Amino acid sequence: MESRVLAGRYQLRDEIGRGGMGVVWLAHDQLLGREVAVKEITFGSDVSEAERAVLRERTFREARAAARLDHPAVTTVHDVVEEDGKPWLVMEHVRSRTLLQLVEEHGPLRVDLVARIGLDLLDAVAAAHRAGIVHRDVKPANVLVDDAGRAHLTDFGIATSTGDSTLTSTGMILGSPAYMSPERATGQDPQPQDDLWSVAATLYTAAEGRPPFDRGEPMATLLAVVTEHPAPMVRSGALQPVLAAMLARDPQQRATPGQARTAFTAALAAPAAPPAEQPAPAQQSAPAHEAAPQQAAPQQAPDPGARPAPEPRRSPEAAAGVQVQRFDAADLRRRAHDAKVKLRALSDQLTAPTPGRPAAPARPRFRFKRRWVVIPTLLLLLAVIALVAGGVWLVAEGGQLLGG
Repeated sequence: MESRVLAGRYQLRDEIGRGGMGVVWLAHDQLLGREVAVKEITFGSDVSEAERAVLRERTFREARAAARLDHPAVTTVHDVVEEDGKPWLVMEHVRSRTLLQLVEEHGPLRVDLVARIGLDLLDAVAAAHRAGIVHRDVKPANVLVDDAGRAHLTDFGIATSTGDSTLTSTGMILGSPAYMSPERATGQDPQPQDDLWSVAATLYTAAEGRPPFDRGEPMATLLAVVTEHPAPMVRSGALQPVLAAMLARDPQQRATPGQARTAFTAALAAPAAPPAEQPAPAQQSAPAHEAAPQQAAPQQAPDPGARPAPEPRRSPEAAAGVQVQRFDAADLRRRAHDAKVKLRALSDQLTAPTPGRPAAPARPRFRFKRRWVVIPTLLLLLAVIALVAGGVWLVAEGGQLLGG
């Protein structure tokens, strides 16, 4: 079967991606003789005409927004055509896999790789912000990672630009709830801080292997984003403090791009986390040079009438060949204390005054124990003074009555 030629120029070849909003094809530009990626916008049978108009406008908006950007970390849009009543977006073809695919196939990524991707995403959103564009949909599925480990931000379909009108439709949620900032979830106007929060949620997923707020259902996830803290991080290593600061619910308390860049750069040079300690065996054989002088104990002949010793009982995990790492209570308390110290140090660093950012006001501290001791004592003294005064008055009145 002969492959289709779109707009008399782009020859569609292989399907290289598919999502809820369309299909991405590898195509050949017959005019310029190069490979391109063509995004076909698909409309489901349950999509109304009003929603089709919104999706069509989203595609043209993506083309306009991406065409204003010229940066290595942002995929370039070459052309947009309309055929068969739907738009087709012609983009730069990057030989890559999405960050979502990498996590699904390989699990959590190494901290240094996540830091490298984080630096590229910071560059991409910074270029967009300088052009007056807020992406609004940074997530693992919209991050392409090439063979060299460099990241490219794509899909500006719901980006907002200065001067653009609001684009929405009744019943539609534009964006992914698990990667939508708290202020966007509560209906506030898009701001650059929204993208920084989404970058942190994306990197959290890459490092931990799971989203920070996903609850399996859009509205439950949005509620968790607005009211809850992210799930504790166990694999993020040197990135843990900065990701926690970037995921702060208050945009004013969120880590700045400069602070995030410094932390990501430091994580690139940080040594890999040591493997988890395994419990030492009960007995260890001595090294060969130490074991030479010792004589092996003679083996006794088995007693034919003796019953065989029962085999030691094995746990289900050991029988299945699974190594279970166990921690005692003291170790868990130590780890929790160390995490609190690191977060407190990061909080002090982020709230320090900078040329472009005033220091955060200090919170008043209440001494509950002193209050609950001082106030009852004062009340008791006042009561005693009142009783004494009342007694003196009664004695004086009684003396006057007796004298009269």
